[in-house]
Amino acid sequence: MNSDRIFPDGPDPASNSVFFRRLKFIFQPVKYVEDFAKIYGDTFTIWDKKRKFAGVYISHPKALEQIFTADPDCFRVGGGNRVLQFLLGDRSLILLDGKTHRRQRQLLAPPFHGERMRAYGETIRHIVEQVSDEWEIGQPLIIREPMQEIALRAILRVVFGLEEGERFEKLRNLLNSILESISSPVLSTTLFFRVLQKELNGLSPWGRMKRQLQEVDELIYTLIAERKAEPDHNLQDILSLMMAARDENGEPMSDEELRDELMTLLVAGHETTASALTWAFYWIDYLPEVREKLLQEFHILGQNPSRNIEVSEVTKLPYLNAVCQETLRIYPIVMTGFLRVLNSPMEIMGYQLPADTAIIPSVYMAHHRTDTYPEPEKFKPERFLERQFSPYEFLPFGGGNRRCIGMAFAQYEMKIAIFTILSKFQVSRPSRKPIYPVRRGLTIAAPARMKMVVTPAHKHEYALSTRNE
Repeated sequence: MNSDRIFPDGPDPASNSVFFRRLKFIFQPVKYVEDFAKIYGDTFTIWDKKRKFAGVYISHPKALEQIFTADPDCFRVGGGNRVLQFLLGDRSLILLDGKTHRRQRQLLAPPFHGERMRAYGETIRHIVEQVSDEWEIGQPLIIREPMQEIALRAILRVVFGLEEGERFEKLRNLLNSILESISSPVLSTTLFFRVLQKELNGLSPWGRMKRQLQEVDELIYTLIAERKAEPDHNLQDILSLMMAARDENGEPMSDEELRDELMTLLVAGHETTASALTWAFYWIDYLPEVREKLLQEFHILGQNPSRNIEVSEVTKLPYLNAVCQETLRIYPIVMTGFLRVLNSPMEIMGYQLPADTAIIPSVYMAHHRTDTYPEPEKFKPERFLERQFSPYEFLPFGGGNRRCIGMAFAQYEMKIAIFTILSKFQVSRPSRKPIYPVRRGLTIAAPARMKMVVTPAHKHEYALSTRNE
């Protein structure tokens, strides 16, 4: 490896001990990568001599293209995600490599095709209305909480296929508690320091979460058993489609595989969507001109009062799409793509990387390159109307064969939620002070306690409904 190019002369922000560097990674995730990038540019190495580990952060589009288009068998990926094994299980798509990864991805892909998305649209819209109708007008609310509720209810209805009732509520409460625990500062730290993962007979935060996971597993396996005992071929939820899927040998997923993929979809789809929606409402309020342009677009769509607006029309609105994309660009919820460990040496843009080097695609740095995104620190949805960005320049859902399988679903849900809420309410922060991202588990997000006030939307601006009675 050409270390002179990766480590030029100058102060080394990695010169502190691995322990303190890891603390900075946990508590100052954005500053962590920005400090390195300021000194070393778009490619730099993080060394851990004790573990004989070299992780190379990469953000240049050409380098990312090489990585994402390379033969997947050049890398080991699943091992880099073992921090999630306790939650997702051994058979999660995220933890697999090679043939087993390809098999699981093929089995999971059909429910997330565009045609299926349209079938879920009305369900998502109904959930958004259900949650937002409970808001108290004029009263501050912690905006993240209803966004999490929307995301969780959507997963329970669309993915698990559960209707509201006792089981729905029990699973909802358990999953809420687990996901909140993982995102808390205490348990966020235990994810990175395994020595802190002590159960203490269920008395520690880690122990309580493990016990709740066992309860969730019981509910999921019971649900799978019931679906098998009384199959309903008319059901279109993602679990039913997963159970009906067959691989090239005609084999279905095992119960354990179904459980692990359900948990994977839950964890990947809940936290990320809630954070993205929270950021979107922050930016729409922080920049009044963004809100005005959205309202103008909504008004044009609803000019004909004689017909109802269909969800599919909403999801095609260009400026709404640009707002969602810019939200995912400026503070990507997951700062890096999946870590890829080389099985054999590889040259990437002049760097000779030996086998066992860990490649870390930096989503955050790729999204803040001044040559790709002029004034990258500014929220400017127009940039996505002015040009098309390649999947190596804009990659909020990762890339290559590891790109998030629920990407289309997440963006679909974002657009429906924003449109449905802004059609009824104006959502504003009492403070005009800007906010900055903080760590939330394995992601970055707006501060958890950020409050916003809900007031009715002005009727003369627009009065739209996505109902399709």
